[in-house]
Amino acid sequence: MSILRKMKKLRLNSQARKAFQGSSRGFTLVEIVIAIALLGVIAVAILSSLSYASTILIIADRRATAESLARSQMEYVKNEPYIDYSELGHGDYDLITILDGEEYELEPVIVEQLEVGLQKITVTVSYEILRYNISTHGSKAVQEQFTLDGYKREPVT
Repeated sequence: MSILRKMKKLRLNSQARKAFQGSSRGFTLVEIVIAIALLGVIAVAILSSLSYASTILIIADRRATAESLARSQMEYVKNEPYIDYSELGHGDYDLITILDGEEYELEPVIVEQLEVGLQKITVTVSYEILRYNISTHGSKAVQEQFTLDGYKREPVT
């Protein structure tokens, strides 16, 4: 028996047979409206999740940049000559230069003299991010900070 004869003998239920034979009446308007509504709901869910994901990526990128600036400042301070803060008239550690147009602010380095020859260095970078407020349906700029602590020891001579 050939494959075509086997396929002809294959019994289909009445709706499927009608659809394949061309006597199907098609979809009703209600079915089409429900299908479009479902597609709309799914599209809105996907687009809102993509929007949320891109916002989270922007926030993560801004935090990573702030962390990088803080680490650069910390390394810069560690490579500068030791300043003894227990003496009068001591200077301060310099700040690194941030390119113009950057939206980050490097705050002055805080030095805490723990003991003779050991300092705790605190570096803080401030930056802004946009936070979405659900109640007002709008975004507002929020000030964030990244703080990094490290230690510097006076070189032994």
